[in-house]
Amino acid sequence: MQNNSDDHHALALWAADCAERVLPLFEAAHPADKRPRDAISAARRWAKEKLSMVAARQFALEAHAAAREASTEAARQAARAAGHAAATAHVPTHAAHAAEYAVKAVTAQGGNSAAEEHWQDQKLPQLSPDASGSQSG
Repeated sequence: MQNNSDDHHALALWAADCAERVLPLFEAAHPADKRPRDAISAARRWAKEKLSMVAARQFALEAHAAAREASTEAARQAARAAGHAAATAHVPTHAAHAAEYAVKAVTAQGGNSAAEEHWQDQKLPQLSPDASGSQSG
């Protein structure tokens, strides 16, 4: 898959949606810390070509710092999901990591991971037939 392709942008939006679903698990523990929310916003802005990849990566790093500082496992995994959503701007394969960490956040909170995975599968964008999932360019 070519970076900055329509598929790449669609994956970033999907990753942001996955991360946003578990964001309340982070914000319940750390209501004043906006780094994961900002990372999700960065993923969406990058996908709409309103933010550079370099800037999106910085938001990803900030969300991962929030994860390291999180006081609960659910908050930690939710912040990681947000970080990977923003990092999708750099490499499309981060989208799958955003989804995986969202499931881990749900599991850590005692939620239904199968239901979360089903939701993610239903929302996964249809990629173009020539999208191999590999990075080039």
